Amino acid sequence: MDIATLIGLFGGICLLFIAILLEGSNPTSFFSLLAVVVVVGGATMAVMGRYTLGGFIAAMATFKSAIYFKHVSPTTLIDQIADIADRMRKKGPIALEQVKLADPFFQRGVRMIADGYTGEALRYSLERERDLDYERLEDGSRIFRALGEAAPGMGMVGTLIGLVSMFGHMDDPKKIGPGMAIALLTTLYGAVVANVIMLPIADKLANRATEEGTNRSLIIEALVMIRDGKNPMAIRDELASYLPLHSRPMLQAA
Repeated sequence: MDIATLIGLFGGICLLFIAILLEGSNPTSFFSLLAVVVVVGGATMAVMGRYTLGGFIAAMATFKSAIYFKHVSPTTLIDQIADIADRMRKKGPIALEQVKLADPFFQRGVRMIADGYTGEALRYSLERERDLDYERLEDGSRIFRALGEAAPGMGMVGTLIGLVSMFGHMDDPKKIGPGMAIALLTTLYGAVVANVIMLPIADKLANRATEEGTNRSLIIEALVMIRDGKNPMAIRDELASYLPLHSRPMLQAA
């Protein structure tokens, strides 16, 4: 589980409640069903109109990837790869059947080597899987970003609704206050939904796509070299390009 995502999402909302309490207002006065319907419902409908229903639902499912994600550094991957390459050279492909890895993508590639796939077939299959997963995360990021962009606009729509209601009841002072409250709350909801929830999730998914794509590219290159029987040290040297400059000396020392 990604603690930073949870802290960012729930921490941001909690800080808003703390600010309301410090100001001395009643938090319940900041809840408006109309504002929720206009901002959340309106933004959802506006974005859903741009995509297919299946694409929208699939994008919502990527939210799980923003919360549950185990970061694996390229250095750790390269160490695992070197061990697998060493086992391959000493005992042959059949020995890889006993290798157990936490990453299903990595595990599948190792099993393909053990099953006798050619390097070309291995690369084609794994690259296709990598690209499809990358597109899935990118689509999720794109739709959450669209929600983040639509929410403030729908907040302004709610503000106009509140102002129209207020001006329409100028003869009744009791209705002026609620109308102004709706006008301001919808703007607040739009800003919060966009900047505290939707846009952070969009950026997190984009980061996931980039990080996962890089790691999987590294794995693919490594597995093809293992399949071709390259020396573990040579594999380490070739994969060093995936590491930042400050991490390369540690890899060489290993």
